[in-house]
Amino acid sequence: MTLRIVIVAVTLIALFLVFAATKPSTLSVRRSVVINAPPEKIFVLINDLHRWDEWNSEEDSTVTRTFSGAASGVGAASEWDSRGKAGKGRIMITESQASSRVAVQVDFVKPFHSHNRNEFTLEQAGGSTTVTWSWRGQNLYFMKVMGVFASMDKMMGKHFEAALVRMKAIAER
Repeated sequence: MTLRIVIVAVTLIALFLVFAATKPSTLSVRRSVVINAPPEKIFVLINDLHRWDEWNSEEDSTVTRTFSGAASGVGAASEWDSRGKAGKGRIMITESQASSRVAVQVDFVKPFHSHNRNEFTLEQAGGSTTVTWSWRGQNLYFMKVMGVFASMDKMMGKHFEAALVRMKAIAER
């Protein structure tokens, strides 16, 4: 009887792991906010990595940052390290179109190796600007397993939404 239980349990675990492996190899998340400010005022918050902590802060007091490359725009880079949940990695602006678009490459080293691309687009309509934050990244195996139980879009989307609300508050001051 015990052997049957073990065989059934192992079979179910194996089926679960195979099912998780069938998930897509990439993920994407997209969130937008309408900000009552011109795109020029918002663009500087995104195009200057020194300003990201104002609106994209993680609640991790152990984070240390260094900056290199250009002061802002293409080539601006920042590395971070944390003993907490923020991990370790590097971010670099790879494309920048004044007041309309910024693309950023993010490479995580800890807690896992991962490479992803973030893109911010700013579209003016009257006196407001719609800011859209799009993310596309690797769906690592452990994320596929987590994705069976929880929506990565919802988990990451919460962070994006909170950051965009903070950006909105700063830009509308």
